[in-house]
Amino acid sequence: MFRCRLDIPNNSINDCHLMKITQIVCQILRVESVAAKTASCQDVALVRVRTDSGLEGIGEADASPEVVKAVIDAPFSHNIACGLRETLVGEHPLEIGRLWQKMYDATVYFGRTSVTVAAMGAIDMALWDLMGKHFGEPIHRLLGGKRHDRIRAYASILFGRDGKETADIGRRWTEAGYTAVKFGWEPMGQSESLDCEIVAGAREGVGDATLLIDAGCVWDARTALRRAHAFAEHNIEWLEEPLRQDDVEGYAWLRDRSPVPIAAGEGECGSESFRPLIDRRALDVYQVDLSRNGFTDAAYIRQRVEETGGRLCNHCYTSPITVAASAHWLSTCRDAFLFEDCVEDLPMRNDLTLERMQADDGYMTVPDTPGLGVTLNEDFVKAHLVSESV
Repeated sequence: MFRCRLDIPNNSINDCHLMKITQIVCQILRVESVAAKTASCQDVALVRVRTDSGLEGIGEADASPEVVKAVIDAPFSHNIACGLRETLVGEHPLEIGRLWQKMYDATVYFGRTSVTVAAMGAIDMALWDLMGKHFGEPIHRLLGGKRHDRIRAYASILFGRDGKETADIGRRWTEAGYTAVKFGWEPMGQSESLDCEIVAGAREGVGDATLLIDAGCVWDARTALRRAHAFAEHNIEWLEEPLRQDDVEGYAWLRDRSPVPIAAGEGECGSESFRPLIDRRALDVYQVDLSRNGFTDAAYIRQRVEETGGRLCNHCYTSPITVAASAHWLSTCRDAFLFEDCVEDLPMRNDLTLERMQADDGYMTVPDTPGLGVTLNEDFVKAHLVSESV
């Protein structure tokens, strides 16, 4: 039997031709009590790709964990309606581009721009992690090389109930070292007066720091334009998701008229989902979530956005796995001007990996160890596991 030996530091795999995927496991982790709010990671869809060499890669999908698990676990129905595990077991894990297309083709009847692509993205993330471990290289090097060693982070947090509480939240995070803060979602959209009050409170709290506002998909285009003019007085860096996520024409109309930059894209799954936004030049800032796109499609989206002159930012409101993935990907972008850093203090956000993936003194450092550069805390996984593929 021919075996190919690779003279690469820290490489634990000597069989480069015969390595095969033997298991794809989806583990659902959840805190004891899930709050009814737009929260950070209260649960996690953790994907583990294992090979006959003993090497494992990890990934994460930001979607309903049970739905992600169903997409992975589904048996063969026919050639374009097949679960992802059935599609990939037995394949060579380093042939990532081909495997992405194979997953896409096998799920045409229930995928294309849906949670299916998010599940594909989690497997893709795990495959890139596995490849990095195989070659002893960080993912950003496999993606073509990082342009940034560290990226200015913004503290990503929800609004307070009113202007005063929002101002207090802003002061807390600027005092913690952040030079940019984003406020989002509830209670934005209840009334014009409250909208203006909480944005004014946000500006008061952060002082001269960069201020970003996430509306949470609450308005029609004309109302959004009115708010954009009102918020411009507070010198906001961008207005995020003022419209529902699939209103491409609305975003193009708004971006052409808004006095402030328009950001969106966090809910998009894959290049086909991003394509109409990019083709219409509908946004100023395209927010790509690695846990909904994976590295393979995120690299393509990066190229398309940069070709059209748009700016890129990560979306990341989940676990340290996606934080690490986001840092690798965003470091390869030409204009990595801000990094989303969720600052909600929840166990899934901080304790799932042995490494703490959080900004230090307002900057996110890009990992330089093989693969994603994070290690699962297996005791934590065991304590929070509620469901697992078999």
